[in-house]
Amino acid sequence: MAVSHTDEKARALRAAGALNTHAAAVTDAAFRSHPFFDARDLVQVKYEMLRRVQIEGQSITQTTASFGFSRPVFYATQAALARGGLPALVPQRPGPRRRHKLRPEIVRFLEQVRSDEPTARLGDLAQRVEARFGVRLHPRTIERVLGPRPKSQGLPRRRGRSGPPLQTGPPLM
Repeated sequence: MAVSHTDEKARALRAAGALNTHAAAVTDAAFRSHPFFDARDLVQVKYEMLRRVQIEGQSITQTTASFGFSRPVFYATQAALARGGLPALVPQRPGPRRRHKLRPEIVRFLEQVRSDEPTARLGDLAQRVEARFGVRLHPRTIERVLGPRPKSQGLPRRRGRSGPPLQTGPPLM
């Protein structure tokens, strides 16, 4: 079965994060009648919505309704375009862009402690960071930065609270 051009475009839009998942809500005549306009292209829909208001003088209420958006989305889109141009209309991934809690001095501290005490537990490292820098880190965050804790050689492994104590010799009678 051959893949159509529209399926390829939809895949490309989805990969870029620019697929309008509410394309059916776009009722504007140009998007319904002209092949250049594609209601699935979120950037194109938002840009054309802004253009209709700013260049053609259409009302915001009427335009947002025919483009399937709310007035707050219109104003946010308008501000994004003014701030960053057309690339700012491409949706960005939500959440932090970097590890904002892991300042360089905290990473150096963790590396130094790991060097001095290679078997220090991640939870203990998290407590030390909080005490010294006032920053709460999850132990998994520390593990991502430092890598897993080296296995200790020759020491008995800790058991969970529900298990029986380790026996190292013959059973007691």
